[in-house]
Amino acid sequence: MDVTPETNARHTHLPQPDASEPLDTPGPVLLPEPKRLGALARLAPEPMKVILNWGRRYSLWVFNFGLACCAIEFIAASMARHDFIRLGVIPFAPGPRQADLMVVSGTVTDKMAPAVKRLYEQMPEPKYVISFGACSNCGGPYWDSYSVTKGVDQIIPVDVYVPGCPPRPEALLQGILKLQEKIARESLGERYGHGGGPGTTTGPAAGSRPSTAALQSGLVKPPAAATDTGTAPGGATGVEVGDK
Repeated sequence: MDVTPETNARHTHLPQPDASEPLDTPGPVLLPEPKRLGALARLAPEPMKVILNWGRRYSLWVFNFGLACCAIEFIAASMARHDFIRLGVIPFAPGPRQADLMVVSGTVTDKMAPAVKRLYEQMPEPKYVISFGACSNCGGPYWDSYSVTKGVDQIIPVDVYVPGCPPRPEALLQGILKLQEKIARESLGERYGHGGGPGTTTGPAAGSRPSTAALQSGLVKPPAAATDTGTAPGGATGVEVGDK
């Protein structure tokens, strides 16, 4: 009895690979490293942009920078009577690193301005700012004071201005709707690119949006240690610095 397995006639004509020759298999394809906000943002299909903007506009975590009486109106807008959570706005983020929107409400003083800018820089991109009230817009009734910053837009970029002294909660709701309309039609490539899109300037203005290179920059180097001769990092001696 012959138990030899039958060979399929269809596969008899196929060439057998030679063990002495290396197999010509394609190697791994190295994809470009994804950037945080690069030129590929312009090439994203329009439906994808719509989905991203839709998700971004209805999930705004708010970091409230309450500095004066306008902060009370912000709290009123977040309560049950007006309830801006129904608009997709989530108040009282744990901190600036978890926030998408900063609402500056109240008088910004020159002493408080560095703290406002520092907390704004800690927010992840993309981030938005609403200036809530006359004091935050231009200084309000204290515009001529020696210690008041003439508007928060002197230190950080502002997307929506809400006038009033103080504004009503309905005005804040209208400002949030205006911001959501702006988010719905924006493109991150135009917002942060170098093509002169919205929020970009050619000069180092105080309210300009950060460039792509700035977003991808490394850590800031620490200052050089002073030498034994008492020379400061800036090149001046300790006596000269003390005299200044």
